[in-house]
Amino acid sequence: MTVAVDFKNVDIVFGADQAGSLAMIDKGATRAEILEKTGNVLGCAGASLTVHEGEISVLMGLSGSGKSTLLRAVNRLNVVSRGQVLVKDGDKIVDVVTCDEPTLRRLRQKQVAMVFQQFGLLPWRTVEENVGLGLELAGVPDAERRERVHKQLKLVNLDQWSKKYAHELSGGMQQRVGLARAFATEAPILLMDEPFSALDPLIRTKLQDELLQLQAELKRTIIFVSHDLEEALKIGSHITIMEGGRIVQTGAPEDIVLRPANDYVRDFIANVNPLSVLTAWNVMRDSRDLEHGDNGWVWLDRRKTTRFKIDEHGLVAAAERDGKPAVWVSCADVEARSEEASQVFWANPGTSLKTVMLAMHRSQTAPVALFDDQSRFVGAIGIRDVLSAVLRR
Repeated sequence: MTVAVDFKNVDIVFGADQAGSLAMIDKGATRAEILEKTGNVLGCAGASLTVHEGEISVLMGLSGSGKSTLLRAVNRLNVVSRGQVLVKDGDKIVDVVTCDEPTLRRLRQKQVAMVFQQFGLLPWRTVEENVGLGLELAGVPDAERRERVHKQLKLVNLDQWSKKYAHELSGGMQQRVGLARAFATEAPILLMDEPFSALDPLIRTKLQDELLQLQAELKRTIIFVSHDLEEALKIGSHITIMEGGRIVQTGAPEDIVLRPANDYVRDFIANVNPLSVLTAWNVMRDSRDLEHGDNGWVWLDRRKTTRFKIDEHGLVAAAERDGKPAVWVSCADVEARSEEASQVFWANPGTSLKTVMLAMHRSQTAPVALFDDQSRFVGAIGIRDVLSAVLRR
């Protein structure tokens, strides 16, 4: 995977006594200790994080944790005291910390765009004029600018509102104008600093869905700051949790939920519904760990209600439940099925845990089988596996 942004041991200190603060950071001093001794505010300390092209990397943490501070180092809105912030610029890598002003200006105009929590729309400009502002400042010719603006407004379903002014739009629509303005620059890297936090929950959920749809089409690299863990788990390819200016844990959403690094992360995720994150792959027992009998038979559950006969290619040759031939049903069809004692559901590794649980309910607590893309049997999920995942035991 190609690296888009690479933070390397980034320290950010606000205040005059930079040397004294950095020396205290090296000794492991806390933000409070640095503030008391030097009068400086620690923004980030030793932050290292790699963001790959095309992913949504979410920075999480309580207020004052350093997430927005780190985000703003990408386009040098915050000056880095020590370390590197490497940004992909075409076929080369630029260190934003040390690059000259013309290079930084080009990065801000062409490589990195930003969406703020406050929409920042100019009230005397129409929607299309606001969307085209960055292009206008970059000197894009009028015809090309109009074409790109129209394209972005259509993407965010605001093309019918192009001649309206900001006060004529709802909060959610204004934020979509902000998104369109950032996307119109065609910058491959997008910084989003809590863009949906000021909106009502229903509007926020809708914009999250729209962002995921846009990302599926445009495949930008997005660094997204949020204090809402449910939001982070929904949209993030990777999540980084920060505390006191330091990175505590980085990983895929399911890693954060299943394997919290410390008590801070554990408390952070305490109220998260794991059904919104976990998939069949996260909770399955591998086929090699199941109980094997004679003639290729494998028990899917500890209660020995369901078994498969597996051939030499890893395919299921026969299936039984309670000693009788089983009816095969895909988890994709679970909504249409009624409860039946003879059916056994099967899933793919990416099937959501919520769907797996519904399948177990429909089959009266039978285990769910897992198959790979070649229809080979790879594992199973039983009631105890689901309970362990939900209770995080």
